[in-house]
Amino acid sequence: MLTAAEVEILGQACRTADELDRLERAVRALSDLVTTDSTGQLKPHSLLAEVRANRQLLERLTTALNLPEEDQEHGMHPGQKHAQPAARGRWKESNRVPSKALYERLYGADKAAS
Repeated sequence: MLTAAEVEILGQACRTADELDRLERAVRALSDLVTTDSTGQLKPHSLLAEVRANRQLLERLTTALNLPEEDQEHGMHPGQKHAQPAARGRWKESNRVPSKALYERLYGADKAAS
């Protein structure tokens, strides 16, 4: 169930996706992706910047929705999503078994053999 705020964000995301689709179609219809400025220098077509901005906005909006992954009941907040890979890395590091050579250096060859 979405909250009223999430419904509003979803609406904005849908409108942004529609606008992005129109912009991408317009870019595909261009004969060239560069244009000249007032001094005659080549520059990227202004539609390219609009497409990039709309893609970034759509990403922010969909991230703000905080939708759950397939195996989750509730979505994670952005901070939780950011922290999860770090926590997995720490867990992996803390559970790693030291190599035999390191064990011998730390505790001596006689303890490593037993």
